[in-house]
Amino acid sequence: MLLVFFLKGIAVGAIIAVPVGPVGILCLRRTIFEGQMAGLVSGLGAASADAFFGVIAAFGLTFIAQSLIGYEGLLRTGGGCYLLYIGAQALARPTPAVEEGRGRDSLLRGFLSTFALTVTNPITILVFIGIFEALGLSGARATFLFAGVLVAGVWAGSFLWWLLLSFGIGMFRGVIGARQLDWISRGSGAILFLSGAALLATTAVRYLGGWR
Repeated sequence: MLLVFFLKGIAVGAIIAVPVGPVGILCLRRTIFEGQMAGLVSGLGAASADAFFGVIAAFGLTFIAQSLIGYEGLLRTGGGCYLLYIGAQALARPTPAVEEGRGRDSLLRGFLSTFALTVTNPITILVFIGIFEALGLSGARATFLFAGVLVAGVWAGSFLWWLLLSFGIGMFRGVIGARQLDWISRGSGAILFLSGAALLATTAVRYLGGWR
């Protein structure tokens, strides 16, 4: 039974991680221009954030969930500003050179940035709560052991996706020409910038509408 819950968690983690949003674009960009390890560590940050949300949902930490959701507007604003910043940097600078062997500080920043960016969407907690209930994490099965196994599976599934993505993209880095790198740099920068602008705009509309 525990193995079944773990496998269910892997499936949930992969499903949550697969949609390519701003975090996915950022990880892809880092994989191409900074190396497989940079992309993998960035993906690990996103996977850890998913597991963090899973812990809150599985263990019923409602006070943390309520606090994060209560600060959703501030979190979304911070995430939007960060996306605007990195998107503007990518658009303003020439195409970066492909690098390898990033230092520990750089890798740590990559991990923390994707972790923080993923955490700026606390509504994901509610998604996890619904999914976990559908998977049977309720009643007699809602124990710390079952919850812990399910969350471990979520982390493993999310990390497995980022592992496959970073190494899969990394295998083709050597055949990408300078012209293609330029398009990738500018295209990913534009997507990140527009994502940040859209996030800020929707947050502003939501909260300005609520004040009326």
